[in-house]
This record gives sequence, structure tokens and C-alpha cells, in this order.
Amino acid sequence: MATLSLPRFQFRPLGNRRSQRLLGAVGGVAIALTTAIAAPAPAAQNPVIQVGIVQRFGENLQDRITLEALPGEQLTLSFETNGQPQTVTTSRVVIGLAPEPLPEATLGERVVLSNHRSFETAEYSAEQWRQRGIEPEIAQPGSWEVWANRETYNSPLVRRLLVQNLQAQGFTEVFLDSQVLGQIPKAYFEANGYRYQRDALAIRASGGQVRVTQPGDPPVTRVYGGTLRVQPNTYGTYTLVNSVPIETYLRGVVPHEIGPSAPVPAIQAQTVLARTYALRNLRRFAIDDYELCADTQCQVYRGLTGTAPVADQAIQATQGQVLTYENELVDALYSSTTGGVTAAFSDVWDGPDRPYLRPVVDSVYGLWNISQYPLNTEESIRRFMAIDKGFNEDTWQLFRWRNESTLAEITQDLKGYLGRRQHPMAGLTQVNSVRVSERADSGRVQAIDIETDVGVVQLKKDEIVRVLTAPRSLLFYVEPMYQTPAAIGTAPPVTEGSPPAASSQIVGYRFVGGGWGHGVGMSQTGSYRLGNLGWNYQRILQFYYPGTTLQPISDELTFWRDPM
Repeated sequence: MATLSLPRFQFRPLGNRRSQRLLGAVGGVAIALTTAIAAPAPAAQNPVIQVGIVQRFGENLQDRITLEALPGEQLTLSFETNGQPQTVTTSRVVIGLAPEPLPEATLGERVVLSNHRSFETAEYSAEQWRQRGIEPEIAQPGSWEVWANRETYNSPLVRRLLVQNLQAQGFTEVFLDSQVLGQIPKAYFEANGYRYQRDALAIRASGGQVRVTQPGDPPVTRVYGGTLRVQPNTYGTYTLVNSVPIETYLRGVVPHEIGPSAPVPAIQAQTVLARTYALRNLRRFAIDDYELCADTQCQVYRGLTGTAPVADQAIQATQGQVLTYENELVDALYSSTTGGVTAAFSDVWDGPDRPYLRPVVDSVYGLWNISQYPLNTEESIRRFMAIDKGFNEDTWQLFRWRNESTLAEITQDLKGYLGRRQHPMAGLTQVNSVRVSERADSGRVQAIDIETDVGVVQLKKDEIVRVLTAPRSLLFYVEPMYQTPAAIGTAPPVTEGSPPAASSQIVGYRFVGGGWGHGVGMSQTGSYRLGNLGWNYQRILQFYYPGTTLQPISDELTFWRDPM
């Protein structure tokens, strides 16, 4: 059984060995910057984590990353020349890209076993492939993918035989992602009027903080503490990685995840969850030799830009505290708005349920007994959705919503999704109907059947919100929209919610739902209400994660154990 625990932070990556890191190392494309924080936590309670803040630098050869020392400070650049260490001192360095022609065309390819919206389902899929005897890797070239291990399936013939064999067994969505490369992006850096073409680069700031301007439209400038490095990734591009103590990392997460205007107990609860989530998920980017990303696929992280005193105080008040279940860090999942009821883990992703992540009605008034009246039928979900008062979130705009999609829009959404997956039904030209075919006790749609001109496509769990534009969560029901032909010489056809005549035809669907996001664990908007009611952060966490315990980070805790 795989585990991750202090003090070594070791875990079993899927099909990879996690390389050893040394802060300040020059080799392996490293950029190191150190910083100090006020009243630092003990090292055992303040581990350094690796966050990819620019994940795929090189997809656009025009992109640049600019690193600058703060006023009055300097950067020391360290790199190798002919195998010997070299240093340069400067106040500014620009990292760019140049195309490097290859001596001969090179085939770059991998066997894609499955494609997913989320890491959680990708990880479960990887384990299923392992049990079938195929060693997998989890990657994120764009969306999450499970690959057949590239070291094992290391020749074009072996890869093609694998795809052919799996498709013959009925795994029709397995495909070979191939690309012939004539050139690759190669990193260089410019400092003091000179250009150096090096993959390996380390940077140290005399003051411990660096201003980073990232590519974007417009470019984004933020200040980061901790250490930085640029390193190659699995996709032929580069990643800018921030190595940062977790208590410093939280300064760049908490105010952006919940907002500085939240009640103090809600911010404290968010802080504990953000700390727990980060330490629980250190395995996500093992394939690329870092641990977390800086966007909503992990947690929003913006360095030391936009820090807030109230968030800093919450970090200090909860220093080193994590949420646990049976001496293991919990999956500290949270979302913006649940729509009045939280979801179980398996309502959204594939994999075994977590005992502490079960449906909780997000109200202090006992509005609905979900164990007695589960929301797994169309009748019950419509009754529940008709209640719009008495919930912790009921003053928020996304608590309830109604969005519409025409059949043409649904067709476009579905074709794009199937095409990207090289699905055998990607050639469809028309969607005829949409029907919810399975619903969980929390009301979340588990499967939706889309009838097309080439057959029925079934979407499951969080793939539904990946494909369809209209639903903001899985807590919804659908209503057909009908078009009534008008009499000759009268007004244009009228779109209505129910068929007024036998001649009416469906032109689209109205999605009526609640919440925004996956709905598992704490509702951030719900925690506002609970904080304003005077609940402390311990009580808020117990409400959303029943049966859990707050503990300090220690070498007695398991960070992650494979639940399968």
C-alpha cells in the first residue's frame, strides 16, 4: 500500500521515480531564491513544496519570463560552462526561447490510455490500468491524461501493438498521440547584455524575493519568495518552479481562494484546508518533477502579490495545523458554492468514497433529511431545488441558476470533446435529445445520455460539466425547450418549456441547477454564513468534514495512502 508521510516526503509516483532535489543546485535546470518570513514555523511544520507557476513555457516561442531583483538588491545567476560552475551578478534576467533544429526528424509519441477533466479520476483510471497489467503514468499536457509508461513501451512497434490489442479488447478510446518534430524550443537567458544558451540556470536574490513577469495577454507581474528554478518538463517545454515553505505558500493562496472580506473563522478554516490540500497532493506532477500547480487544477497561488493581513493572521493562528482522519491527511476538497447540499467524493470522481466526504445539507435549520429523502430521483431534486431560503448560501448569485443551450450548441460542445479524444463517434452531425439517466443521493447527475444521429453518447460525472457549456455544477435537472410553428402570416415561432402541440419540436434544453464547482467538502460561501453566525473554524470544519480531527504536522501523520 502506497503512503506519503513525514519527514522524508516520499511517495510512490505512478510509473516514475521522484528525483532528489538540493536547494540551490545548479544542475537539472534550477533557479534558487531564498526568503525569510516573520516568526517562521519550525522546519518540521513548515516543509518546502514545489509549485509550477509557469507550467508549459515554450508552447509559444515568443514568450519571455523576466526576473528582477527588488530595488537595491541583486540576482546571482549560477550555471555551468563546459562542466564548470560559473556565476553572473545582475539586477535583471530575461529567459527566452529559440527554435533548435534537430539533426533529423524525431517521432514524439505516447499511448494515451484515458483522458480526464480531473486528477482524481485520472489517478483512479491509472490504478485500473495497473491492475490490468499496464504500468501507467499520469500527465497533464493540457487536460489530465493517463499514458502507458514510456520506458516500458519504448518503441513505435510496441506502442502500436499495444493500441491495437487494447482497441480489440473494447478499449476504443485508447489512441496513439504522435508528432514528428523537426525542431524543439531551447531555453536561453539574457543578462548584462550577453545571451547564454543553457538549460541549467540557478538564480539567487540577495533580498530573498524576486519580481517575476510571466507571459500572458497582458503579461502578469508578481513577487515570489522561496526559491525558483526553470526545468525541462515531459512535453518538450519548460516549467518555472517555485520552491517555497508551505506557510509562505499559504500567503499566496488563502486571500485568493476565499477573499479577505470573509469572516475570520471562514478564513481560518480555508487556511487549514489549503495547508492540508497542498501536503496531501504532492504527487500530482511526479512525471514533471514538481508537486503542485498554481491554478484551479490545484489551488490558486499568486506568490507574495496580493497578500492580506487578515489572511496572514489566519495562517499564524492555525500554524502547522492540518485536518486528518484516522491519522491521515484528508482530501481537503472545497468549492465555491454547493447549491445547498455537498457531494460525496464518488458523486463527482471515480474512486472509493472517503468516509468524511459525504452529502451534508448546507443549512443550520434542518431543511432536508437527506438520509430519509435522498435526492436521487427527478421528483426529489425538483422539490429540493424549489427551496431557495434557509440555506447557508441562499444570498449568493450562484446558489440557484438557469442556463439554456440549443441543440446546435450542444452538438458543437460534444463534437469538440469527442474530436479531442479521437473518439469513434466524433463524426456526429446532430444531437437529438438529452436525458439524465442516473443521479446520486446528493442530487448530482451521474450520467447523462445524449442521443445523436450516430448513436447515444453517455457522459459521466465531472465529464458532464467539462463537455456541456450550460451547467455550472452537477446539481441540476433539464427541461426541454420546444418551438411551436407559427401560423402563416403571424409572429415567429415561439420557444416554450413544455410542448403546447403535437407539432412542437425540441430546439434545446434548459439546465436548472444550483452551486458552482464540484460541491465536495466545504462550501466557501457557506462558510461565510457560519462564520457570521459565530462558529469558530474548528466547528466549521467539523460541519463539512464530519469525523475528522485537527492535528499539527508531524512525522506521525500519513500524508497520502492509496485508497485502492
